[in-house]
Amino acid sequence: MKLICIGRNYSEHIKELANERPTEPVVFIKPDSAILPKEQDFYIPEFTKEVHYEVEVLVKIKKVGKHIDPKFVHTYYDEIGLGIDFTARDLQTKLKEKGLPWEKAKGFDGAAVIGSWVPKTNYEDLNNLNFSLRKNGEEVQRGNTNLMLWKIDELIVYVSRFFTLKKGDIIFTGTPKGVGEIQPNDYLSGSLEEKEIFKVNIK
Repeated sequence: MKLICIGRNYSEHIKELANERPTEPVVFIKPDSAILPKEQDFYIPEFTKEVHYEVEVLVKIKKVGKHIDPKFVHTYYDEIGLGIDFTARDLQTKLKEKGLPWEKAKGFDGAAVIGSWVPKTNYEDLNNLNFSLRKNGEEVQRGNTNLMLWKIDELIVYVSRFFTLKKGDIIFTGTPKGVGEIQPNDYLSGSLEEKEIFKVNIK
């Protein structure tokens, strides 16, 4: 399995990091070793002094697909989730300044939190899903999938042009504004349509 991540998919997040608005989706990959095991705490790595949370809506692919036709894209996934794309922001900044890939800042062990999965049929409109992240009980991020520059189906079609999608692959669809730093002893919880989907302790 692979974790395919989309960057800069919410305009307000692009502004808060002073990034250039892309003309097509920004894609990067995390290895499966980046997945934080269920019920395990997240330990801030020794190679960074600034890890940021980024809450994202997730989609799990259910069958093999390549060059997926937009008419049939809805048949390639049944489940929606929520997770965190942890980012070593100080390391990412250095890499970006040198024009180097981001993987060390995005794909380290534990950098992908994946919450519980929900059947997509539970939701009336996947392009109008509210989601949020709370840190120590206080809401720090809130988004809605209607604010995406590229919607879920569009992302799957786009990504399948470059990578064969396989059963179990997960797409991280981008984060809204409000990203911020974590500290030891923080407690994070994420909700999709007001239902808690994950929780994680920071060490």
